[in-house]
Amino acid sequence: MIVRIQEHNIREWLNKGKAIIVTGPRQVGKTTLVRHITQSLDRKTLWITGDDPEARALLDNISLARLQAIVGQNEVVVVDEAQRFTNAGLMLKLITDQMPGVQLLVTGSSSLDIAAQTKESLTGRKFEFSLYPLSFVEMSRHHGFLAERSLLEHRMLYGYYPEVVDQEPKQAQKTLNDLSDGLMYKDILTLDQIKKPSLLVKLLQALALQLGSEVSYHEVAQLIGADPLTVEKYTDLLEQSFVVFRLPSLSRNARNEIRKGRKIYFLDNGIRNSIIKNFSPLALRTDTGALWENFLLAERMKRNAYTDYLCNTYFWRTTTQQEIDYIEDAGGKLYAFEFKWQSSKPARFPKSFLEAYPGSEVSLISRENFETFVGLE
Repeated sequence: MIVRIQEHNIREWLNKGKAIIVTGPRQVGKTTLVRHITQSLDRKTLWITGDDPEARALLDNISLARLQAIVGQNEVVVVDEAQRFTNAGLMLKLITDQMPGVQLLVTGSSSLDIAAQTKESLTGRKFEFSLYPLSFVEMSRHHGFLAERSLLEHRMLYGYYPEVVDQEPKQAQKTLNDLSDGLMYKDILTLDQIKKPSLLVKLLQALALQLGSEVSYHEVAQLIGADPLTVEKYTDLLEQSFVVFRLPSLSRNARNEIRKGRKIYFLDNGIRNSIIKNFSPLALRTDTGALWENFLLAERMKRNAYTDYLCNTYFWRTTTQQEIDYIEDAGGKLYAFEFKWQSSKPARFPKSFLEAYPGSEVSLISRENFETFVGLE
Protein backbone atom coordinates (compact mmCIF):
# COMPACT_ATOMS: atom_id res chain seq x y z
CA MET A 1 0.00 0.00 0.00
CA ILE A 2 1.25 3.49 -0.85
CA VAL A 3 1.43 5.50 2.38
CA ARG A 4 -0.57 8.72 2.19
CA ILE A 5 0.75 11.85 3.90
CA GLN A 6 -2.72 12.64 5.20
CA GLU A 7 -2.82 9.40 7.18
CA HIS A 8 -0.41 10.80 9.75
CA ASN A 9 -2.29 14.11 9.84
CA ILE A 10 -5.65 12.41 10.41
CA ARG A 11 -4.33 10.13 13.15
CA GLU A 12 -3.13 13.16 15.09
CA TRP A 13 -6.71 14.46 15.35
CA LEU A 14 -8.54 11.28 16.26
CA ASN A 15 -10.35 11.05 19.63
CA LYS A 16 -10.63 14.81 20.05
CA GLY A 17 -14.43 14.81 20.18
CA LYS A 18 -14.77 16.04 16.60
CA ALA A 19 -15.86 14.48 13.34
CA ILE A 20 -13.06 13.77 10.85
CA ILE A 21 -14.17 14.65 7.31
CA VAL A 22 -12.06 13.56 4.33
CA THR A 23 -13.05 15.21 1.05
CA GLY A 24 -11.62 14.89 -2.43
CA PRO A 25 -12.31 13.55 -5.91
CA ARG A 26 -13.67 10.08 -6.49
CA GLN A 27 -11.14 7.27 -6.88
CA VAL A 28 -8.24 8.98 -5.07
CA GLY A 29 -8.24 6.52 -2.15
CA LYS A 30 -10.41 8.15 0.53
CA THR A 31 -12.19 4.91 1.45
CA THR A 32 -8.95 2.92 1.35
CA LEU A 33 -7.25 5.43 3.62
CA VAL A 34 -10.07 5.52 6.18
CA ARG A 35 -10.36 1.72 6.15
CA HIS A 36 -6.63 1.39 6.79
CA ILE A 37 -6.86 3.79 9.72
CA THR A 38 -9.91 2.13 11.31
CA GLN A 39 -8.47 -1.37 10.96
CA SER A 40 -5.47 -0.32 13.05
CA LEU A 41 -7.61 1.20 15.83
CA ASP A 42 -8.84 -2.18 17.10
CA ARG A 43 -12.22 -0.68 17.96
CA LYS A 44 -15.66 -1.88 16.97
CA THR A 45 -16.52 -0.05 13.76
CA LEU A 46 -19.76 0.52 11.85
CA TRP A 47 -19.48 1.25 8.12
CA ILE A 48 -22.30 3.10 6.35
CA THR A 49 -21.96 3.86 2.65
CA GLY A 50 -23.98 6.39 0.71
CA ASP A 51 -23.53 4.29 -2.44
CA ASP A 52 -25.93 1.71 -0.92
CA PRO A 53 -29.58 2.56 -1.74
CA GLU A 54 -30.81 0.59 1.28
CA ALA A 55 -28.55 2.56 3.61
CA ARG A 56 -29.80 5.83 2.12
CA ALA A 57 -33.42 4.79 2.53
CA LEU A 58 -32.80 3.73 6.14
CA LEU A 59 -30.87 6.77 7.27
CA ASP A 60 -32.39 9.68 5.36
CA ASN A 61 -34.29 11.93 7.81
CA ILE A 62 -33.59 9.49 10.64
CA SER A 63 -34.54 10.16 14.27
CA LEU A 64 -31.99 10.24 17.08
CA ALA A 65 -33.45 7.17 18.80
CA ARG A 66 -33.26 5.08 15.64
CA LEU A 67 -29.76 6.31 14.86
CA GLN A 68 -28.61 5.37 18.36
CA ALA A 69 -30.07 1.91 17.89
CA ILE A 70 -28.22 1.47 14.58
CA VAL A 71 -24.90 2.67 16.03
CA GLY A 72 -25.33 0.46 19.07
CA GLN A 73 -22.06 -0.43 20.80
CA ASN A 74 -19.82 0.65 17.93
CA GLU A 75 -17.03 3.01 18.97
CA VAL A 76 -16.21 4.19 15.46
CA VAL A 77 -18.72 5.12 12.75
CA VAL A 78 -17.61 5.62 9.15
CA VAL A 79 -20.01 7.37 6.75
CA ASP A 80 -18.59 6.81 3.28
CA GLU A 81 -19.69 9.07 0.37
CA ALA A 82 -21.78 11.14 2.78
CA GLN A 83 -22.98 13.52 0.07
CA ARG A 84 -25.29 10.79 -1.23
CA PHE A 85 -27.47 11.04 1.89
CA THR A 86 -30.31 13.55 2.16
CA ASN A 87 -29.69 15.86 5.13
CA ALA A 88 -26.26 14.29 5.65
CA GLY A 89 -25.19 17.15 7.89
CA LEU A 90 -28.05 16.61 10.32
CA MET A 91 -27.22 12.91 10.66
CA LEU A 92 -23.55 13.70 11.25
CA LYS A 93 -24.45 16.39 13.79
CA LEU A 94 -26.61 13.97 15.76
CA ILE A 95 -23.77 11.46 15.99
CA THR A 96 -21.22 14.09 16.97
CA ASP A 97 -23.40 15.86 19.55
CA GLN A 98 -25.39 12.99 21.04
CA MET A 99 -22.82 10.16 20.97
CA PRO A 100 -19.67 11.65 22.53
CA GLY A 101 -17.95 8.28 22.83
CA VAL A 102 -18.14 7.63 19.10
CA GLN A 103 -15.40 8.68 16.69
CA LEU A 104 -17.06 9.74 13.43
CA LEU A 105 -15.13 9.56 10.15
CA VAL A 106 -16.75 10.85 6.97
CA THR A 107 -15.72 10.77 3.33
CA GLY A 108 -17.23 12.83 0.52
CA SER A 109 -16.37 13.35 -3.12
CA SER A 110 -17.98 16.76 -3.38
CA SER A 111 -17.72 19.46 -0.74
CA LEU A 112 -20.54 21.26 -2.56
CA ASP A 113 -22.93 18.35 -2.11
CA ILE A 114 -22.18 18.05 1.59
CA ALA A 115 -22.72 21.77 2.10
CA ALA A 116 -25.90 21.86 0.02
CA GLN A 117 -27.51 19.00 1.92
CA THR A 118 -26.52 20.14 5.40
CA LYS A 119 -29.39 21.76 7.28
CA GLU A 120 -27.49 21.96 10.56
CA SER A 121 -23.94 23.29 10.46
CA LEU A 122 -20.99 21.20 11.65
CA THR A 123 -19.01 24.36 12.36
CA GLY A 124 -16.84 23.76 15.39
CA ARG A 125 -17.63 20.04 15.33
CA LYS A 126 -15.25 18.80 12.65
CA PHE A 127 -11.70 18.61 11.36
CA GLU A 128 -11.60 18.55 7.57
CA PHE A 129 -8.85 17.04 5.43
CA SER A 130 -8.48 17.10 1.66
CA LEU A 131 -7.20 14.04 -0.18
CA TYR A 132 -6.01 14.46 -3.74
CA PRO A 133 -4.54 12.09 -6.32
CA LEU A 134 -1.17 10.66 -5.33
CA SER A 135 1.70 13.13 -5.19
CA PHE A 136 5.28 13.19 -6.40
CA VAL A 137 6.38 13.13 -2.76
CA GLU A 138 4.24 10.10 -1.87
CA MET A 139 5.43 8.14 -4.89
CA SER A 140 9.07 9.11 -4.25
CA ARG A 141 8.76 7.75 -0.73
CA HIS A 142 7.05 4.63 -2.06
CA HIS A 143 9.56 3.45 -4.64
CA GLY A 144 12.44 5.89 -4.42
CA PHE A 145 13.22 9.38 -5.65
CA LEU A 146 15.27 8.34 -8.68
CA ALA A 147 12.61 5.91 -9.88
CA GLU A 148 9.89 8.53 -9.56
CA ARG A 149 11.93 11.26 -11.17
CA SER A 150 12.55 9.03 -14.18
CA LEU A 151 8.76 8.90 -14.63
CA LEU A 152 8.31 12.68 -14.72
CA GLU A 153 7.22 12.85 -18.37
CA HIS A 154 4.85 9.92 -17.80
CA ARG A 155 3.28 11.74 -14.83
CA MET A 156 2.84 14.92 -16.86
CA LEU A 157 0.88 12.93 -19.42
CA TYR A 158 -1.03 10.43 -17.26
CA GLY A 159 -1.17 12.02 -13.84
CA TYR A 160 -1.38 10.55 -10.37
CA TYR A 161 -4.69 8.77 -9.90
CA PRO A 162 -3.93 5.65 -7.82
CA GLU A 163 -5.33 3.27 -10.41
CA VAL A 164 -3.12 4.82 -13.11
CA VAL A 165 0.29 5.19 -11.49
CA ASP A 166 1.52 1.65 -12.22
CA GLN A 167 -0.19 1.20 -15.60
CA GLU A 168 1.37 1.14 -19.04
CA PRO A 169 0.34 4.01 -21.37
CA LYS A 170 -2.38 2.15 -23.31
CA GLN A 171 -4.04 0.85 -20.16
CA ALA A 172 -3.64 4.23 -18.44
CA GLN A 173 -5.44 5.96 -21.30
CA LYS A 174 -8.39 3.58 -20.99
CA THR A 175 -8.53 4.06 -17.22
CA LEU A 176 -8.37 7.83 -17.51
CA ASN A 177 -11.13 7.90 -20.10
CA ASP A 178 -13.33 5.92 -17.70
CA LEU A 179 -12.35 8.18 -14.81
CA SER A 180 -13.00 11.41 -16.69
CA ASP A 181 -16.42 10.18 -17.77
CA GLY A 182 -17.18 9.28 -14.16
CA LEU A 183 -15.97 12.63 -12.85
CA MET A 184 -17.98 14.55 -15.42
CA TYR A 185 -21.17 12.54 -15.35
CA LYS A 186 -21.60 10.51 -12.16
CA ASP A 187 -21.11 13.33 -9.69
CA ILE A 188 -21.42 16.69 -11.38
CA LEU A 189 -24.35 15.98 -13.67
CA THR A 190 -26.46 14.73 -10.76
CA LEU A 191 -26.42 18.20 -9.20
CA ASP A 192 -29.63 20.14 -9.56
CA GLN A 193 -27.71 23.20 -10.75
CA ILE A 194 -26.70 21.49 -14.00
CA LYS A 195 -29.46 22.25 -16.48
CA LYS A 196 -27.49 21.72 -19.71
CA PRO A 197 -25.13 18.72 -19.47
CA SER A 198 -23.83 19.16 -23.01
CA LEU A 199 -22.58 22.64 -22.10
CA LEU A 200 -20.61 21.20 -19.20
CA VAL A 201 -18.74 18.85 -21.53
CA LYS A 202 -17.98 21.71 -23.95
CA LEU A 203 -16.83 23.88 -21.05
CA LEU A 204 -14.41 21.21 -19.82
CA GLN A 205 -12.95 20.87 -23.29
CA ALA A 206 -12.60 24.64 -23.67
CA LEU A 207 -10.91 24.99 -20.28
CA ALA A 208 -8.57 22.09 -21.06
CA LEU A 209 -7.50 23.76 -24.30
CA GLN A 210 -6.87 27.09 -22.53
CA LEU A 211 -4.63 25.54 -19.88
CA GLY A 212 -2.03 28.03 -18.67
CA SER A 213 -3.76 30.98 -20.33
CA GLU A 214 -5.92 33.64 -18.79
CA VAL A 215 -9.57 32.62 -19.08
CA SER A 216 -12.36 35.02 -20.01
CA TYR A 217 -15.83 33.78 -19.09
CA HIS A 218 -17.24 35.98 -21.83
CA GLU A 219 -14.97 34.50 -24.52
CA VAL A 220 -15.57 30.93 -23.35
CA ALA A 221 -19.32 31.60 -23.35
CA GLN A 222 -19.19 32.72 -26.97
CA LEU A 223 -17.10 29.69 -27.88
CA ILE A 224 -19.48 27.10 -26.41
CA GLY A 225 -22.77 28.91 -27.00
CA ALA A 226 -23.65 29.86 -23.45
CA ASP A 227 -23.97 33.01 -21.38
CA PRO A 228 -21.07 34.17 -19.14
CA LEU A 229 -23.01 33.67 -15.91
CA THR A 230 -23.65 30.02 -16.78
CA VAL A 231 -19.96 29.53 -17.60
CA GLU A 232 -18.95 31.03 -14.26
CA LYS A 233 -21.53 28.97 -12.37
CA TYR A 234 -20.51 25.70 -14.05
CA THR A 235 -16.82 26.48 -13.46
CA ASP A 236 -17.59 26.97 -9.78
CA LEU A 237 -19.32 23.57 -9.70
CA LEU A 238 -16.30 21.97 -11.38
CA GLU A 239 -14.06 23.47 -8.71
CA GLN A 240 -16.33 22.35 -5.87
CA SER A 241 -16.32 18.86 -7.38
CA PHE A 242 -12.49 18.72 -7.41
CA VAL A 243 -12.03 18.71 -11.19
CA VAL A 244 -10.44 22.16 -11.65
CA PHE A 245 -9.06 24.95 -9.48
CA ARG A 246 -8.78 28.67 -10.15
CA LEU A 247 -5.88 31.06 -9.73
CA PRO A 248 -6.85 34.76 -9.50
CA SER A 249 -4.69 37.68 -10.57
CA LEU A 250 -2.76 39.76 -8.04
CA SER A 251 -3.60 43.44 -8.21
CA ARG A 252 -2.59 45.89 -5.51
CA ASN A 253 -0.17 48.55 -6.67
CA ALA A 254 0.70 48.87 -10.35
CA ARG A 255 -1.70 50.90 -12.46
CA ASN A 256 -1.66 48.53 -15.43
CA GLU A 257 -2.12 45.25 -13.53
CA ILE A 258 -4.87 42.89 -14.69
CA ARG A 259 -7.43 43.32 -11.92
CA LYS A 260 -10.02 40.60 -12.43
CA GLY A 261 -8.14 37.94 -14.35
CA ARG A 262 -8.15 34.22 -13.67
CA LYS A 263 -6.41 31.09 -14.81
CA ILE A 264 -7.99 27.67 -14.48
CA TYR A 265 -6.05 24.47 -13.94
CA PHE A 266 -6.94 20.80 -13.60
CA LEU A 267 -6.42 18.84 -10.41
CA ASP A 268 -4.73 16.11 -12.43
CA ASN A 269 -2.81 16.23 -15.72
CA GLY A 270 -4.13 12.83 -16.79
CA ILE A 271 -7.76 13.91 -16.52
CA ARG A 272 -7.00 17.06 -18.50
CA ASN A 273 -5.30 15.12 -21.30
CA SER A 274 -8.12 12.60 -21.35
CA ILE A 275 -10.67 15.37 -21.88
CA ILE A 276 -8.85 16.58 -25.02
CA LYS A 277 -7.92 13.00 -26.05
CA ASN A 278 -4.22 13.81 -26.38
CA PHE A 279 -1.53 11.65 -24.78
CA SER A 280 1.19 12.42 -27.31
CA PRO A 281 4.79 12.51 -26.00
CA LEU A 282 6.06 15.88 -24.81
CA ALA A 283 8.41 16.18 -27.79
CA LEU A 284 5.41 16.19 -30.14
CA ARG A 285 3.25 18.63 -28.18
CA THR A 286 2.77 22.38 -28.28
CA ASP A 287 1.42 22.53 -24.72
CA THR A 288 4.40 21.12 -22.78
CA GLY A 289 4.90 24.40 -20.91
CA ALA A 290 1.24 24.45 -19.86
CA LEU A 291 1.40 20.81 -18.73
CA TRP A 292 4.51 21.57 -16.66
CA GLU A 293 2.75 24.56 -15.10
CA ASN A 294 -0.35 22.51 -14.29
CA PHE A 295 1.78 19.69 -12.85
CA LEU A 296 3.70 22.04 -10.57
CA LEU A 297 0.63 23.92 -9.35
CA ALA A 298 -1.30 20.73 -8.59
CA GLU A 299 1.68 19.31 -6.69
CA ARG A 300 2.15 22.58 -4.80
CA MET A 301 -1.53 22.56 -3.85
CA LYS A 302 -1.13 19.04 -2.41
CA ARG A 303 2.00 20.10 -0.55
CA ASN A 304 0.31 23.16 0.97
CA ALA A 305 -2.81 21.21 1.97
CA TYR A 306 -0.88 18.33 3.54
CA THR A 307 1.46 20.59 5.53
CA ASP A 308 -1.20 23.15 6.58
CA TYR A 309 0.77 25.86 4.82
CA LEU A 310 -1.48 28.90 4.80
CA CYS A 311 -1.12 31.35 1.95
CA ASN A 312 -3.06 33.20 -0.71
CA THR A 313 -2.16 32.26 -4.28
CA TYR A 314 -2.15 34.32 -7.47
CA PHE A 315 -0.64 34.89 -10.88
CA TRP A 316 0.46 38.36 -12.00
CA ARG A 317 0.04 40.04 -15.33
CA THR A 318 -0.06 43.54 -16.79
CA THR A 319 -1.83 44.99 -19.80
CA THR A 320 1.59 45.09 -21.51
CA GLN A 321 1.86 41.29 -21.23
CA GLN A 322 4.40 41.18 -18.41
CA GLU A 323 3.64 38.10 -16.35
CA ILE A 324 4.66 35.94 -13.39
CA ASP A 325 3.34 32.38 -13.32
CA TYR A 326 2.65 31.94 -9.62
CA ILE A 327 2.74 33.99 -6.42
CA GLU A 328 2.16 33.04 -2.81
CA ASP A 329 1.35 35.62 -0.17
CA ALA A 330 2.41 34.08 3.15
CA GLY A 331 3.02 35.93 6.39
CA GLY A 332 2.81 39.29 4.66
CA LYS A 333 5.56 38.48 2.16
CA LEU A 334 5.25 37.67 -1.53
CA TYR A 335 7.03 34.68 -3.07
CA ALA A 336 7.08 34.78 -6.87
CA PHE A 337 7.82 31.77 -9.08
CA GLU A 338 8.47 31.34 -12.77
CA PHE A 339 8.06 27.87 -14.30
CA LYS A 340 10.33 26.72 -17.12
CA TRP A 341 10.44 23.23 -18.60
CA GLN A 342 13.53 24.20 -20.60
CA SER A 343 15.76 26.29 -18.31
CA SER A 344 18.66 27.10 -20.63
CA LYS A 345 18.09 30.80 -19.98
CA PRO A 346 17.68 32.38 -16.54
CA ALA A 347 14.24 33.72 -15.66
CA ARG A 348 13.84 37.48 -15.81
CA PHE A 349 11.31 38.91 -13.42
CA PRO A 350 9.62 42.11 -14.56
CA LYS A 351 11.18 45.27 -13.15
CA SER A 352 7.71 46.75 -12.67
CA PHE A 353 6.75 43.88 -10.36
CA LEU A 354 9.93 44.18 -8.28
CA GLU A 355 9.39 47.93 -7.96
CA ALA A 356 5.70 47.56 -7.08
CA TYR A 357 6.36 44.81 -4.53
CA PRO A 358 9.76 45.44 -2.94
CA GLY A 359 11.08 42.69 -0.70
CA SER A 360 9.43 39.92 -2.74
CA GLU A 361 11.40 36.68 -3.07
CA VAL A 362 11.69 35.32 -6.62
CA SER A 363 12.57 31.82 -7.85
CA LEU A 364 12.82 29.88 -11.10
CA ILE A 365 11.34 26.38 -10.91
CA SER A 366 12.56 23.95 -13.57
CA ARG A 367 12.86 20.18 -13.86
CA GLU A 368 16.38 20.54 -12.43
CA ASN A 369 15.20 21.92 -9.07
CA PHE A 370 11.42 21.36 -8.70
CA GLU A 371 11.59 18.75 -5.92
CA THR A 372 11.65 21.17 -3.00
CA PHE A 373 8.86 23.28 -4.54
CA VAL A 374 6.52 20.27 -4.58
CA GLY A 375 7.40 19.29 -1.02
CA LEU A 376 10.24 16.78 -1.12
CA GLU A 377 12.70 17.51 1.65
